[in-house]
Amino acid sequence: MKKRYLLLGVLMFLIVSQVATAFAATVSTIQKVRYSQSAERIRLVFDVNTLPEYDAAFQESPAQIQLDFSNTLSKVGAAQLKYNDTLLDSIQFRPGANNALKVLINLKATATYQVFTLSNPNRLILDIKRETQAPVNEETPAEAEPALGVKYRLLQRSGDAGPIAAHILEIDPLKGYGIKPALGNGQNMGVATLSDMTDKSRSVGGVNASYFSPEGEIYGLLKIDGTIVSVPDTVRTAAAIMPDGKVLIDQVEYNGTVTLPDSRSIAISGVNCERNEDTLIVYNKYYAGSTKTNPYGTEYRITGNKVTAISKGNSTLGGDSIVLSSHGNAEKALAGLKVGDTVKINQSMGAPWDKAAYIAGAGPMLVKDGGVYLTTKAENFGADVAGGRAPRTALGVTKDGHVLLVVVDGRQTHSVGMTLLELALFMQEIGAQDAMNFDGGGSSEMVMNGRIVNKPSDGRERRVGDALVVVPLKMMYNQGKP
Repeated sequence: MKKRYLLLGVLMFLIVSQVATAFAATVSTIQKVRYSQSAERIRLVFDVNTLPEYDAAFQESPAQIQLDFSNTLSKVGAAQLKYNDTLLDSIQFRPGANNALKVLINLKATATYQVFTLSNPNRLILDIKRETQAPVNEETPAEAEPALGVKYRLLQRSGDAGPIAAHILEIDPLKGYGIKPALGNGQNMGVATLSDMTDKSRSVGGVNASYFSPEGEIYGLLKIDGTIVSVPDTVRTAAAIMPDGKVLIDQVEYNGTVTLPDSRSIAISGVNCERNEDTLIVYNKYYAGSTKTNPYGTEYRITGNKVTAISKGNSTLGGDSIVLSSHGNAEKALAGLKVGDTVKINQSMGAPWDKAAYIAGAGPMLVKDGGVYLTTKAENFGADVAGGRAPRTALGVTKDGHVLLVVVDGRQTHSVGMTLLELALFMQEIGAQDAMNFDGGGSSEMVMNGRIVNKPSDGRERRVGDALVVVPLKMMYNQGKP
């Protein structure tokens, strides 16, 4: 009898043990959480020993994805995991009774998601789609080739500060296309939209370029068809476009003098800009219809190195003649000049810059010889250019001579913009051996085949002073002085 009870007890113990073992085997354990991200989505991978039973739901306020697991434990080791992501904030683990587990995925914005499981190895995967405003017009492709040797691509990514949308035009001069500057008012300084400038220049694309005044006066070195249009008041970065389409980027210094009949040399104070006290300004056809100066100075029209007219102010401009406008000490130095006298005007940036028919300047420099090289302080840029994250426009040159025109959208939900350091690192990343910054903010814009491909932060096109346009090299040297 005792043996019978003993055998029965053993059998009962084995049955209970097997049931307990079977029950234990059905408990799923989250052993690890893995995270990856791209511009399109976030992926969370929950590594588990067995596939769990779960329900998923989304809550809008606060934005949160809730995963409710039954018979599931967490061995992640932390009640909350924090993430430095523009969309994902944290993951919280809340164990409940009877091995229930609630996992809360806390988001910084609403999003769509997908949950699925995979075996061998066992894992539950949660994909969270980044919901961002479309960064380009609906008809703008992610990649395009507007002309032979000219390629456009859109690069989107997620950064620590938020999403980024960068538009890149890459030009191969060996295929017959190059870049050149174009003035807002065509043959004179003024402001116009980038669309208008690219249309008038019959270009396949372009970006905004130099800093400018509301009236279109260019702040930076600018040379068009061999004629200097403007100069900076300090040494700053510029790009020289050579006759073969190659681009040189460096800091450059302008030196200008007027040599008088008695061999004295007088320094030129500026080109096509406002005449201030004690200055000598050179005006040419690119400025306006006249010098727009007051009568408190003396102006000398120079044609073929000869003084052909003398007046007190607001001299007319046009043709190959230039006007020397003097005031104060400069006026006294030129006081002996008479009609018929010979004067020599010398303007130089040194070799090889003097050989370039086209130069566009702005700054600061971003990349030099393949390394990040910021010249913000050396070029005396203030917080309006150097401060914070903003829309940006840049020019770069690759090791094989390709030209990169880049516009980064900013101050918008689809793209937060870049700091100058981030822009320098980005230009280096996409292959620039040398690179420079151009005007940014609401001016940053790219046009391709007559269509705006980025989203200017003003919500519309801003009228700007000049642009860099992409045209056939043969169009660049049909006229002027190559």
